[in-house]
Amino acid sequence: MDSSDSELSARATADVAETQSSPTGEIVDYAEILRRIPHRYPFILIDRGEDYIAMRSIVGIKNVTFNEPYFVGHFPGNPVMPGVLLIEAMAQTGGILMSKSLEIDIEKKAILFASIDAVRFRSPVRPGDTVRMPVEVVRHRGELFKFRGEAYVGDKIVCEAEFAAMLVDK
Repeated sequence: MDSSDSELSARATADVAETQSSPTGEIVDYAEILRRIPHRYPFILIDRGEDYIAMRSIVGIKNVTFNEPYFVGHFPGNPVMPGVLLIEAMAQTGGILMSKSLEIDIEKKAILFASIDAVRFRSPVRPGDTVRMPVEVVRHRGELFKFRGEAYVGDKIVCEAEFAAMLVDK
């Protein structure tokens, strides 16, 4: 193996490692998401989490595909992801952060919206887009968390909001 082959091998190994780990925190894969929140198809709006840091932050990832059920009626010939679903996706991302940080048993407890504030929609999300949603804990007291979330497609912000969630018995 010459030096160019070993450089290629080293880069390939680094690329694989980069996809399996996160620069600042843990990856939360789809199987863990299903253990952490009760949402299921067609209403689970997160494909994976990245950069999870307990009690602080997480980045939710949503790969938007043309066969999403809401595109049938929103809008035929001009598909746009509904803004309320972007907010829900950010809330699910916050729910994953809460559930994992507090080690919640979703069979006994539920995480519910408490409030939504300062929502701004900046640009439409369309089929083929990957939405990246950094969500951070602004503050928490016991079983009530206040979050700030943003949604990006590439480097363009498409939505932002502040929201709160609370933990309740089922």
